[in-house]
Amino acid sequence: MMNNLHSTINQQPLALRCLGLVKRYPDVTAVDGIDLEVRTGECFGLLGPNGAGKTTTVEIFEGLTKPDGGTVEVLGESWGKGRDRELRNRFGVQLQETQLAEKLTVRETVSLFRSFYKRGRGVDEIISLVELDEKRDARVGKLSGGQKQRLAIACAMAGEPELLFLDEPTTGLDPQARLKLWDIVEQFRAGGGSIVLTTHYMEEAARLCDRVGVMDHGRVIALGTPAELIASLGADQIVEFSIKGEVEEQRLENLPGVRGVRQMKEGYALTVSDIAVALPALLAEIERARAELTTLTTHQATLEDVFVSLTGRMLRDA
Repeated sequence: MMNNLHSTINQQPLALRCLGLVKRYPDVTAVDGIDLEVRTGECFGLLGPNGAGKTTTVEIFEGLTKPDGGTVEVLGESWGKGRDRELRNRFGVQLQETQLAEKLTVRETVSLFRSFYKRGRGVDEIISLVELDEKRDARVGKLSGGQKQRLAIACAMAGEPELLFLDEPTTGLDPQARLKLWDIVEQFRAGGGSIVLTTHYMEEAARLCDRVGVMDHGRVIALGTPAELIASLGADQIVEFSIKGEVEEQRLENLPGVRGVRQMKEGYALTVSDIAVALPALLAEIERARAELTTLTTHQATLEDVFVSLTGRMLRDA
């Protein structure tokens, strides 16, 4: 079924495309020659740590920042060709930090943003989409963090967009608020909308995204479906352990069922294709080295493990 879904997406026209995109600042090249395509009807995730170039890339897509090189097409249009106003009416933007007037009510805020667009749903319908009906008359300053984020997405959806840009929409939210936002995003996509999502959260990307691009130092270093990227590790499980004493890394690499070894601050992480074979061999090796096992955990391979494998470091959440 998943293969059929991605086959269908592959046949869709493009919602967004960039070729050779570059953005330089005096002290850094924030975007370093990336090529990306976002298909109509898909949720595309752009992942990476702070400073990877995600936000700069999205701001170029949105027409907020001019690139120093390359080309961008959004919904079949290019910026600066005399149709910028019409193009802005076709997509919505939720910024990484949305500063809304705290003394306005929810309804007044959505009404204001709805007035910016030629077409769109009614104000009350937009408020219902983000489940803020009970807060319709509440002032923005009195909303919780999750409610403010839902209001920010309501403002982004005020013009009934074809394409939605969401820049780290759930950062800092508690798990319940995050789940509510995920539901809103999934409903928009189910209605045929396209989404470009930047996030620090690998669970979020795995849940929402059809495909993801992993960015680091201004480049796209991996691209594919979450399942494809996880499969690229060649491992089903990750075994993390720490010891008192020492083991030889080369001997760990040669253990049966082990595909790779990474040294961590405290201990090691093994990418493992057959945990039933690898785990007994690991314990035997620790005993042979006269070391003492202090901690051991295992988990299914995730997108986080893909990122660590590609960059050698953890994805920062803050």
